[in-house]
Amino acid sequence: MMPNIDIGKTLTAAFNLYKENITTLLLATLLGGIISMFTLGILGGPMMAGLALINLALIDKSQPKPDIGMIFKGFNHFVPALVFFILYMAALFIGNIILGLIPLLGMILPTLYGMALSTFTMFTILNIVDRKMDAIPAIQASVETIKTNFWIFLGLNIVAAVISSLGAFACLVGVIVTAPMYMTTVTLAYREVFPAGGTPSQA
Repeated sequence: MMPNIDIGKTLTAAFNLYKENITTLLLATLLGGIISMFTLGILGGPMMAGLALINLALIDKSQPKPDIGMIFKGFNHFVPALVFFILYMAALFIGNIILGLIPLLGMILPTLYGMALSTFTMFTILNIVDRKMDAIPAIQASVETIKTNFWIFLGLNIVAAVISSLGAFACLVGVIVTAPMYMTTVTLAYREVFPAGGTPSQA
């Protein structure tokens, strides 16, 4: 059975959720990005975990409503989030080097590989914070879910990534404004597959 994901519906819901909570999501993403950058990526995993928690709380309509400070709750998942971040970056780096050596296709294959890798692991952080998994089981669970309907999830991932980077055409400020859309979109897709307190949704 395949998870039932409607790309258009998910993107619309993500836009509406972001619009309604733009201050919280914008500032939390900016704060997480700054902390990650100034720690040379070491805190990138926990910051992603914190952003995932904020998005889940907004989607689940948790009370009290999440604020920017919730991003620091990502430290409750410090080890698995950090391990995932390291493994992901290592896989991306090694894969790109190897594929980049292939004649003629060396410019194309790394890009395709990066898209596939980010798609297969897109639910990992959410598995860590929502389902309380360690890094390796969270990665495995993400892969198992995504592979059931890979092309739909790939399409969603690509569109979400494009939308979140649209601000680059404006300026740095534009990127900051559009960047939160990626995590919001992925989190909504995750929640469609794994309802709060329920079992996986199937098509």
